[in-house]
Amino acid sequence: MAGSAYQPLRPVLDTNVLIAGLLWNGPPRRLIALAIDGELVELAHTLGYSKFAARIEGFGTSIAALIALIAQYAAVVSLIVPTSVLRVVAGDADDDHVIAAAVAARAELIATGDRKHLLPIGSHRGIAIVTARDVVERLDATGQSTAPVVE
Repeated sequence: MAGSAYQPLRPVLDTNVLIAGLLWNGPPRRLIALAIDGELVELAHTLGYSKFAARIEGFGTSIAALIALIAQYAAVVSLIVPTSVLRVVAGDADDDHVIAAAVAARAELIATGDRKHLLPIGSHRGIAIVTARDVVERLDATGQSTAPVVE
């Protein structure tokens, strides 16, 4: 867009959105191509949970291959390490790290599937907390696109 101040969305993707994008089709899979703020170590650790083993094996893949897929389709602009993690999310201290990463990254939004803890908050410090579907709808409405879905 010539002459415009085009600014892509700056999302932080919750680990549950990344896992959904890796193991199922749908909006989370479309978001994998967006920049990821956070550490892939947490993703690898979470993918190592026994509840995902059969699904990963069923795809005929491995945790290492899934992490490589993320690296291939996502441009990691910067690794954000929050200087502090405040208590924000009642009932799940791990989610405080998602919010802290979003604040440190100056993200516009957090994409999550956490309907119990994060989505009910709605926003924090002007950062919208929304579903992956909401992000895809925003991208579609503004004419922005993500990389093609890998089937």
